[in-house]
Amino acid sequence: MVMPRSNCAIDATMSLIEGRWKAVIMCKLAKKGDLRFNQFLKGIDGVSPRMLTRQLKELERDGLISRVMFNKMPPHVEYSLTEKGHSMIPVLLALSDWGVKNMFRIIVNVDG
Repeated sequence: MVMPRSNCAIDATMSLIEGRWKAVIMCKLAKKGDLRFNQFLKGIDGVSPRMLTRQLKELERDGLISRVMFNKMPPHVEYSLTEKGHSMIPVLLALSDWGVKNMFRIIVNVDG
């Protein structure tokens, strides 16, 4: 688990989800359920295999996602949200709502 950089609960939370692709990965799992590595690669424009691997490992290390290996033919790995990961989804939705209300309005408003 990542240790917060300060004595702040917000920082502790942000330290788990900061990273270019972590929120995207978690939202995809929340929406689609269990996913394989290649499904992430195909579904996230711009992510490299190396960066995806790194972000998945960090999310797993922090207990937000789980990784299950299936030894059937062909062998494969599936990722899913843990209980802790599911509890983070309302936080991500609140951040998304704030972004829509406060950031996109600024970006899209060309008359202002």
